[in-house]
Amino acid sequence: MSRKLLLVHAHPDDESITTGGAMARYAAEGAEVFLVTCTLGEEGEIVPPRLAGLAAGAADQLGGYRSGELAAACAALGVARHEYLGGIGRWRDSGMAGTPAAGHPRAFAGGLIDEQAAQLRALIDELRPQVVVTYDDFGGYGHPDHIRAHDVTMAAAPGAEPVERVFHVVPSREAVDAGLAELRAHGSSPFRVPAGDELPGTPDEKVSTVLDISAHLPAKLAALRAHETQLTVVDGDVVHFALTNDIAQPIPGAEYFVLAHGDAAGAATDLFGGL
Repeated sequence: MSRKLLLVHAHPDDESITTGGAMARYAAEGAEVFLVTCTLGEEGEIVPPRLAGLAAGAADQLGGYRSGELAAACAALGVARHEYLGGIGRWRDSGMAGTPAAGHPRAFAGGLIDEQAAQLRALIDELRPQVVVTYDDFGGYGHPDHIRAHDVTMAAAPGAEPVERVFHVVPSREAVDAGLAELRAHGSSPFRVPAGDELPGTPDEKVSTVLDISAHLPAKLAALRAHETQLTVVDGDVVHFALTNDIAQPIPGAEYFVLAHGDAAGAATDLFGGL
């Protein structure tokens, strides 16, 4: 039986930033990698000035443009199939809490969770992944769409017949701090290197799975570069990236997960280990 991995992400670029290494690794190893994206990321800020007119407050065409970026990222990562939850355009980027976008009638975070969970469950029943990955209950950094993606996944996946494990992807506190220390030591980033507590991090004693992605960093970097509206990859002695906030972020050689459902035996270094 072939290994099947399904990842649930809120916006285009989230898949590459948080799980691009895992996706590339398992695709290279022959697993079928499936991605579900919940919105088009219409409310995102934009890095290149030449594309500023796509913004939600201007032409409102960013979502369609980001769909093309995501297709390129999926190709770089070896994704076997990509779907938008409920179909492309069904759910819209909710923006941050308290913004006008949160009140949009198609805002993902404001939608009916039962409807959204049913949409995801239908895809799980069709694709039949053994392993499902999404965010923790804080959504990684508190974005309402990330939190809703978590809630929808946890409503749909653990009870699905094919699903043996559900993981939450998390940033390792130790890895984030070590990466920032390395950036400070080199002192060559064009972006501000933040203090450790400015970036989210999960205590490492809570991490159940450390996945080595070092051999697949080129694919992850290619996927990150595909999302040119949202981030900048900096080459050099210490490769890193920055979002539109111009804050440097490290790219560790591992990705980190917390097992939320299923048997932990064999899962310390492999999402499929022991299955």
